[in-house]
Amino acid sequence: MTINEIQKQILSLKKEYDFCILAHSYQAREIIEIADFTGDSFALSQMATKADNKNILMCGVRFMAETVKILSPEKNVYLSNENAGCPMAEQMDKELISSVKKQFPDYTVVAYINTTADLKTICDVCVTSSSAVKIVNKIENKNILFIPDCNLGAYVAEQVKDKNIKLLQGGCPIHAVVSKNDVLKSKERHPGAKILIHPECVPEVVKLADFVGSTSEIMNYAINSPEKEFLIGTEMSIAEHLQYTCPDKMFYPLSKKLLCPNMKMTTLVDVLNCIKNKSNEIILDDETISKARLCIDKMIELG
Repeated sequence: MTINEIQKQILSLKKEYDFCILAHSYQAREIIEIADFTGDSFALSQMATKADNKNILMCGVRFMAETVKILSPEKNVYLSNENAGCPMAEQMDKELISSVKKQFPDYTVVAYINTTADLKTICDVCVTSSSAVKIVNKIENKNILFIPDCNLGAYVAEQVKDKNIKLLQGGCPIHAVVSKNDVLKSKERHPGAKILIHPECVPEVVKLADFVGSTSEIMNYAINSPEKEFLIGTEMSIAEHLQYTCPDKMFYPLSKKLLCPNMKMTTLVDVLNCIKNKSNEIILDDETISKARLCIDKMIELG
């Protein structure tokens, strides 16, 4: 079958089986094309709450599907590829953070949305990369334990200097691998290009950016900017998507290392089979949903 034939099957079956398809922005182009909604992880989970469909399919990684289930517990939520995880979300668990909380009992635990549902159950407030600075600013407590991404946490600490922000060693291994030298070499090749960087990159890389923001913010900046060339400092699929959106501009991945294998796991056939078989359903117990929901609700309140 051709890509187009598989896409037509998916579009037909999703109507028949009452599915809403969510695709994270890092997904392949052929998946983006058949999605009902595309965007950052938390934005997708919010879109799912407004969808009339009984079944929600997440084309992304497991923590994203869990967040959809937390916000829409009455719906059936599926993950297109059961092996698509997130190294950052999985590197800290409830046992570890419970132990750290005992050492720092007067700290407010701020969890990046890129965490498991289980870990969210013991956190005080959630944040996204676009809302982290604003929310940490609004927290009354000056002592903050920011998990799991120390690079995003360092960026927040730089912006919110009146807080005492404690970081643990953790983060996105894909964004963190980009070096200052990678940026300088890319700038040599494309001297006129604006550098747009995700705050999950290491601080010395972030400092070289013309703009720092979440995936959606990077995309919006590039689309709306009068500039014509951009170095994209996040997962390289974003440079590809932007090229389709703005064919009159040029987009270059900041580094060839910016390739997420977990996001690349999901194929169009995975999407087709998941809808056909209603496989890889996300199951969370009521207690996990209600406890994990508290830190997300706090994020919505402060954000």
